[in-house]
Amino acid sequence: MSNELHQGEFFEYFEGMQDVRQEGKVCHKLTDILFIVISGIICGYDEWENIYIWAKAKSSQEWLKKYISLANGLPSLSTIKRVFALIDPEEFSSCFIDWMKGMLDLPEKDVIAVDGKTSKGSRSESKHQNALHMVSALCHSQGLVIGQTKTDDKSNEITAIPKLLDQLLIEGCIITIDAMGAQKKIAKKIVDEKKADYVISLKGNQGTLQNEVKDYFEDEWNNIQSSPENKIKVNENLATYQTVEKGHGRVEKRTYYYSTDIDWMVDAKRDWEKLTGIGKVVREVEYIADSTKRTTETAYYIGSVNNVNDFATAVRYHWSVESMHWSLDVTFGDDRNQTKEAVAAQNLTMAKRLVFNLLKNEKTYQPKMSKPNKRVMAATDPEYRDILINSI
Repeated sequence: MSNELHQGEFFEYFEGMQDVRQEGKVCHKLTDILFIVISGIICGYDEWENIYIWAKAKSSQEWLKKYISLANGLPSLSTIKRVFALIDPEEFSSCFIDWMKGMLDLPEKDVIAVDGKTSKGSRSESKHQNALHMVSALCHSQGLVIGQTKTDDKSNEITAIPKLLDQLLIEGCIITIDAMGAQKKIAKKIVDEKKADYVISLKGNQGTLQNEVKDYFEDEWNNIQSSPENKIKVNENLATYQTVEKGHGRVEKRTYYYSTDIDWMVDAKRDWEKLTGIGKVVREVEYIADSTKRTTETAYYIGSVNNVNDFATAVRYHWSVESMHWSLDVTFGDDRNQTKEAVAAQNLTMAKRLVFNLLKNEKTYQPKMSKPNKRVMAATDPEYRDILINSI
């Protein structure tokens, strides 16, 4: 094999993955098959058969041979699917996370949004298999997935989140989690072990704590003074911050309230590691086309941050993980994918997140181009494909 092949950070991070196939009967390297699938996804093909058809094209094979030898020709469709069902998902995830650790130096107070997503198409009644549910961590500074782990279903996010946090380098960051992750052990792990801060949403699973926070803000309502200049203003008990955004035919106003005057919360301060403040967000939406149509939503939080600015930033940026989930569905067909073999589905999901990062990270040549259009360009322009595959 030419020394020019298997060069680049992709192979440095994924070359060492264990191949459990029987030695002597292996015609195609595991990393080569992984590279083919990732390249096909980059070019806009999200299903096994479409990836294989793309790879079979003469022009595609000529490009692939710049990176892998294909000494025994192109692996068959069944071989590609079978190998993806044999890859150890935890090892694949570990390599993925190591790649991100080597690539990123997260800034102080970077917001890391942790949330779960279900791939609906992976559910199989005949195999008594639940839909695949993955918990991902997305850093706001780069908009990149920095890690993910599998759970059996959404209710098991409680055990999956600590497992994911164990793998991440997030010291000095602010971790945001929805109400499912409102657990004392998770807060303790974030503060004590990961040396980070948290902003966690409250709902029914922490009903008593949520009611305490809600009652506090209701009692203090008359004392709240919002700044007309949308800047931080502090009164005796709490600080407020307000933003107004216009777009998509609506005006959205968000008012953030954060209080660090919580000495009265004796039990909560004892039970929740570094509990520093409590927060409230009121989201008001007016629709320009119909001034009578308005919606208001209110949410409550606990946090270890010490000011309203950090609180507002954390809450505001948590939506980025929802945006990523939307992109996986719309751009990569995550929910439409019908892969029923559980391990193959999990590994394909990981490959799509890897490609999500490649597309997001390419900011030099086509910084304003959407991810779908970048995929179209990659499919038609091998040189741009080179840029994407080497943007790791």
